[in-house]
Amino acid sequence: MFSEYLFFIISIAAIYSALMVLISKKPIHSVLYLTLCFFAIAGHYILLNAQFLAVVHIIVYAGAIMVLFLFTVMLLNLNIENDFKKPRLIKFAAVISGSIFFLLMIAVLKSYDIAIVQNPALTQIGLVKNLGNVLFKDYLLPFEITSILFLAAMVGAVMIGKKDIY
Repeated sequence: MFSEYLFFIISIAAIYSALMVLISKKPIHSVLYLTLCFFAIAGHYILLNAQFLAVVHIIVYAGAIMVLFLFTVMLLNLNIENDFKKPRLIKFAAVISGSIFFLLMIAVLKSYDIAIVQNPALTQIGLVKNLGNVLFKDYLLPFEITSILFLAAMVGAVMIGKKDIY
């Protein structure tokens, strides 16, 4: 019962922050709302018992990509007040297509039946411990080959970026 309330709270936060990304006039505020939306999506992953996916989502999206967005916004100085007028036809088309999408989502979700997972083994799929067991038992050779490829790529990037001192 608590997880249902938590789901609705996180969903409201995700929808609100996604709308604020679109509505915000300042690019920095949009980027910060997008970061909040990413954290809300990671909360949904945790509710789905996929902790590894939630952590990777926070590290990759909320961490690395959002830092790049912030640097891009700061370097381009997008806070200059430029008021671009959009034609009424484009605004009208956006409202119509958004309304059609909203009605479609209502129709799809109306026919959806929520089923509770009865098999307890299926609720343990997204745990980091189980992922590690599969990764290091069944896929050890591909994992090690991938780590060697990443190491070679890092050494290559350092060699390319290194200035010649001779």
